Amino acid sequence: MSELRVAVVPIGGEAVRLRPLTIETSKSFVRFLNKPVLELSLLRLAKSGVKEVYLGVRGYYNYRDLFDYFREGYWFRERYGLREDLRIRYMPRYDTLGNADAVRIVMEYYGIREPVVVIQGDNLFDLDVQEVFKNHLTNKAFMTIVLKEVEDVREFGVADVNSGLRLRRFVEKPRPKEAPSRLANTGIYIVNPEITDFFRVGEGRKLLEGGRMDFGNDVIPRLIELGYPVYGYLMNGYWFDVGTPERYLRAMIYLLYSLRPEDLEAKEISKGVLGMGKSQTSMKLHTDINRRISEGDLIVSGRALIGRHVNLGSRCLIEDSTIDNYVVVGNRCEIVRSALMDRTRTGDRVRVVDTIVGRHALIGDNCTLINSVIGDDATIGDNVKLMNVRVWPHEQVSSNATIENYVVKPHYYQTY
Repeated sequence: MSELRVAVVPIGGEAVRLRPLTIETSKSFVRFLNKPVLELSLLRLAKSGVKEVYLGVRGYYNYRDLFDYFREGYWFRERYGLREDLRIRYMPRYDTLGNADAVRIVMEYYGIREPVVVIQGDNLFDLDVQEVFKNHLTNKAFMTIVLKEVEDVREFGVADVNSGLRLRRFVEKPRPKEAPSRLANTGIYIVNPEITDFFRVGEGRKLLEGGRMDFGNDVIPRLIELGYPVYGYLMNGYWFDVGTPERYLRAMIYLLYSLRPEDLEAKEISKGVLGMGKSQTSMKLHTDINRRISEGDLIVSGRALIGRHVNLGSRCLIEDSTIDNYVVVGNRCEIVRSALMDRTRTGDRVRVVDTIVGRHALIGDNCTLINSVIGDDATIGDNVKLMNVRVWPHEQVSSNATIENYVVKPHYYQTY
């Protein structure tokens, strides 16, 4: 087989580090650059020639969000001008023991007997998976792991490779002094169909029966120990794990500067300002924004992505930020290195810095939000100052409050 056709995306877990955005939402469905984060990854796969995607979903929110939005996936072709359809299918409601188990179940259930690419639902990447597959075939690999050189190895699996990039060992989240290299596991794999056979007998069966079915912690180290040809592929393009608010914002700003307008379903309406939408209403909004910038009534510094049906008050400043669909921003507001998700509304004289504001949130007048995360449908009263605060969905912060280094959440959440 000369072309990789199939992708599997294991999606499970509670995405604790991205809370409160993931309390009621799949981490793969969190809004990013004004659309679900997984949509960008699936588009990248489709443009690389992948034709079938299987979502190994576990848990109610993961299934509900992804199935209701992506459906069978055929709409990708029309929306993004693809030459061929992208077909999306879902794992039945089976219990899984880890991301490798989700891949095993999907491949066995659908009878997949060809190599697959595995990606993670909260990762963003610039990679042609067909090039990785060619390398996989050349090496006659059982499994190929896409690697990325990183500065800080503490939160990643790290590979020890020989001169030909064959893995000698694999260390999960090592201390910097103990790391064999700075080559991090991106969670992107090419896996041969024989992986399902591996789990039926011998050492693979022991992993399955012992509930040790995480690729990084369990499967990859065991494959290497048993002498299977596991190779690395060093990628040069961008790769982001947006599993924390800090990484989310870092990736958002990088991609605002790196992606083309058409990659975001947008067009440049003024220098550094990308506007979404093609309707007459959107065109009118784009013209109005351009006029206001030229008149000095609206200041945009760096980059900004403006969604559909957005209402921006007078004398506002937007810097390296995204404003999602149906957002209303009051007068004299500052939105700096932040994301306002869809249907958020702010009052006047609001300052938002290094902060993610969830969907349908309401921010009162004279508020300052710095390095914080506001959950969906939360309400922030007037004259509130938040610094390093996370507010759970549907929660309220009373007017005139000043809060630092705190999590505002219902009493039944005992741990964070």
